Order: sequence, then structure tokens, then C-alpha cells
Amino acid sequence: MNDYKTLTPAISVAGQLQPEDMKALAEAGFHTVINNRPDGEGEDQPTSEALAGAAAEAGLRYHYLPITPGEISDDQIQRFGQLLADNRAPVMAFCRTGNRSSTLWALSQSSQLDPQTVLATTSTAGYDLEKQRPRLEQRWQQGQSTDASRRSPANDWDVLIIGGGAGGLAAAASLLKRRPSLNVAVVEPRDTHYYQPAWTLVGAGAFRRRDTARPMTQVMPRGSKWIRARVAGFDPERNQVILDDGDRLGYRALIVAPGLELNLDAVEGLRDSLGHNGVTSNYLFEHAPYTWECVQNLKHGRALFTQPPMPIKCAGAPQKALYLSCHHWEQRGVLKNIDVHFHNAGEALFGVADFVPPLMEYIRRYNATLNFRSTLQAVDAGHRKAWFVDRDQDGNAREREESFDLLHVTPPQKAPAFVADSPLANSAGWVDLDPASLQHPRFANVFALGDVAGTSNAKTAAAIRKQAPVLAENLLSVLDGRPPSAAYDGYGACPLTVEKGKVILAEFGYQGVLQPTFPLAPTQARSLYWWLKAKAMPRIYFDLMLKGHEWLTGPAK
Repeated sequence: MNDYKTLTPAISVAGQLQPEDMKALAEAGFHTVINNRPDGEGEDQPTSEALAGAAAEAGLRYHYLPITPGEISDDQIQRFGQLLADNRAPVMAFCRTGNRSSTLWALSQSSQLDPQTVLATTSTAGYDLEKQRPRLEQRWQQGQSTDASRRSPANDWDVLIIGGGAGGLAAAASLLKRRPSLNVAVVEPRDTHYYQPAWTLVGAGAFRRRDTARPMTQVMPRGSKWIRARVAGFDPERNQVILDDGDRLGYRALIVAPGLELNLDAVEGLRDSLGHNGVTSNYLFEHAPYTWECVQNLKHGRALFTQPPMPIKCAGAPQKALYLSCHHWEQRGVLKNIDVHFHNAGEALFGVADFVPPLMEYIRRYNATLNFRSTLQAVDAGHRKAWFVDRDQDGNAREREESFDLLHVTPPQKAPAFVADSPLANSAGWVDLDPASLQHPRFANVFALGDVAGTSNAKTAAAIRKQAPVLAENLLSVLDGRPPSAAYDGYGACPLTVEKGKVILAEFGYQGVLQPTFPLAPTQARSLYWWLKAKAMPRIYFDLMLKGHEWLTGPAK
């Protein structure tokens, strides 16, 4: 088989193919073949009938759309685009040299892709289509006059982003900073964007809840299109996303970043108990202020703090609530009257061993009791009772009932169902990814970042700040027909608020390798880091990260 050129992960083009090439195409992962060369052009040219038979034997779908050189009609362009939409990708289109097929692709996509992007894509593959620029520009202008969010053919968008949270918006901003001509859409049903890292501070009376919420229209990156809709599923074979109303959106590249879901129903009685009789959680926007109310009102009694099985977003947040509450009680002189317990489903106070000793100093200072391998199972707010399942080192389980005056719950967490039940998911339900490139291993034009990513890094906003530029560079490489070259090293940061006014800034990557940003001892609690957490980080988030200004985030190669 002669060499073929990849235009996008969904389509490649080639010169004349032979019947014996069909098996090789199937083995290379292609599913569909489009023949754009009329029968009889060359003496040694196989007939379309012979090619169709060989394709069928190889398990390939075959379509005959003959094009006379220099005579590509609008009807043929439309038919080619529809073949791309209706057939499983990747597609191989061929003619005598590949030029007609690449021209058909360019013209079929020109109402959604700007001319410069189209010409750059074909040029990278070795096809100079500059003479098609006037026609490409005309079709592009016509396409821009329609409501892009209502188009149904595949490849409506250069990049379709699922999720308007930190990951989705940071990725959009990074992409548009690098290539402003991209046609980018963000699918997000909510009209409010939340800065979740500050909710722990809200629960300690150190941050105003209203300052963590902004209208989605204010944070959507300039140049992107907001599609207010809910996703029901993915059809990566056709490069389409399925919405809950049955409509479909197409893409050249997909970014999956819907975050994760709090699984409140995994703890019996939790949903109905939250917000009543001392049951609270900083993980919910509506209940973080109630945490502070409960902490202020508690003068004596029993306070329980929980951490569920991993993975969860910001694994340090459950104990942050404990430290800040204890510090308040210490300052008010009532800590000695409060019996504090931390129930952790894991086996260690923190996942990176270097930070355990300084954290243990605060556990001892606040006289808190640690309960490892202890998982919250049920809550009864009316009777102020909680039930835990404790496991010993051999896995033997026993149930324990605990009374409480304050119960701060970190709910179990899971991937959204439309991700977990999709072809994109790994066995645990998260998006399957290469941990360095953030690219899906089976669908080369699919990427993910943030909490939904099936990587082993800490699920934090700091991780997203490092992931976004890596993803942007690699996605653009794929769109340009090149392999990814940027690498994410697993960086995550957890500002552990051990007291009001001091923070241990835990920064680490894959395998727990320390990655401190500042030339200071990373395990020491500092007032500087409190200022960074409470004052600087919100501004870095809204004014830099969500706008594509990448401070100290250059990706490795």
C-alpha cells in the first residue's frame, strides 16, 4: 500500500489503492473507504467493483463518489461531508494522488473551519490547496451566518469541550491563546461557575461564599461558544457528542472535562441530613456557610470529620475542615471541651509521606483521634447518630455507631454516568488517558483533564493549571497531523490550611515526587502560603488561568 497522509484523526487520504490494500487498511484501524477516482482513468486502475469486493472481505465499508479533476460540485461536497458524518471513523479517502480527496475534505469542512486552519491542515499533509482559498472563504462566510449550535453534521466544531468548570474553561483559554481562529464550543448546562477551592475557607468564616460564584457568561473564554445543554453520551466512532434532547454535536477534537459528581446516595440518610442538626459539608456551595455556623455554635461535645475512599477532589480538604475548626475552638478556649475524631477510609493521614510528620504535629496539638480504614455508611441527623464500617489490616469489617454534635462529611465521589457508561471510560469509570499526553489511548482526537481524568494525580485546580497547556499543545499537534509532544508530570498542589493564617503547601507529582514552586522548605507551615491561598490564588484562577495566561506552567516535552 502506498503511503497515506493523515488530515485529522478521523480521516486520511491516499493515492490509488489496490484490492490487496484493503486488508492492510483494516489492520491499521480504518473502518471506511471512500473512492473518489472515476473508473477508467488509468490502464492499470482496478475497478470500483473489485475494490468494493475486497473492502467487504476485509470488513470495511466502501463508498464510490467519483470526482472529475477540476469539477467538484456543491452536491458532491455535501455528499462527501455526509459520508463522513454517517460512517464510522477513521475514514480513508483516495483518488489518483490524494489531491481530490483532500480538496473534498477541505471544502466539506469549510463552513465550520476557517480557511487558514483548513489550508494549514492540508499543507501539513503535503497538499497545496491555496487555489481553493476563494471558495473556502466563501463557504466559511456562509457557514458563519448560521447558528452554529444548531448544526447537525459531524465536524461542526474544531474543538468541542464538555464542561464549563475549571478544566473545560482553562483548556478553551489555552487553545484560543495559541490559535485564535479555532472554532471552539463549550457544552455546559449550568449558568453559574464556581471557584470550589475557596469553599473550605467559607466553612471557616475566612471567605465570602458569594465571591466563589460568577455568571458563566463572565468566565467563558473570549472566542469560544457556550452551548447550554446536557450531555447524554459519546459516539467517538462518529466524532459526535449526544445531548439529552437527542441532538448531536460533531467535532474534529473532543475535550472531556465535566468534573466529578458527589455520590450523596452512597451514604444512607446523608442527602436528607445535610444542613440539619450539625450535619454539613464544605464540598457543597449551599452548605459551606452552615459549617461555619456549626463551628461557631459548638462549645462542647463531639465533632466528627470524614474522608471517603479515593479518588476524591482535593484529598486534603477533609482534614482542612478539621484543622480550621479546631483552630477556631482553640482560639476561643473551648477545644478542651470538644472530642474531635477524623474517620479516614484510607490507611494514612496524607498520600505523600513527606507531609505526614508536620500534619501529625497538628493532630496532636488539636488532640484529635485518628480512625483509619473507617468509612461512613449512614447518618441520622434527627438522632445525631452516624454509622461507620471499620476494617482491620486483614480486611475484617465491623460496624460502629457514633454520636455527634457536629458531623462534617466528605461525600463519596464518582465520574458522571454519561462518562462512566461510555466507550471513553476505563474500568473504574473515569476517562481512559495516557498520563503524560492526556490523550485517549483508543481515540486519538479525544483528550481529557481535571477531575474526570483517569490519571493518578491529585484532583485539584492546581493540577488543571498545569494540564491545560499540555493538553492544548498536544491537541493542536493532533489537528495538524503530528504526534503529541508535550508531557504532564502529574503536578498537583494541596494548600493544607493547618490553622487560620498558616498553610503547608503540598506540591507533588506522579509517585509523590515533591515539586515545590518556591525555594522554601515545603513541609513547613507559613503565613505566606495562607496569603497565597486566601488572596492570590482566586485572582490567579479568574484573571490568569481562565484567560489563558499561563504563569509558571510551561509543559515538559
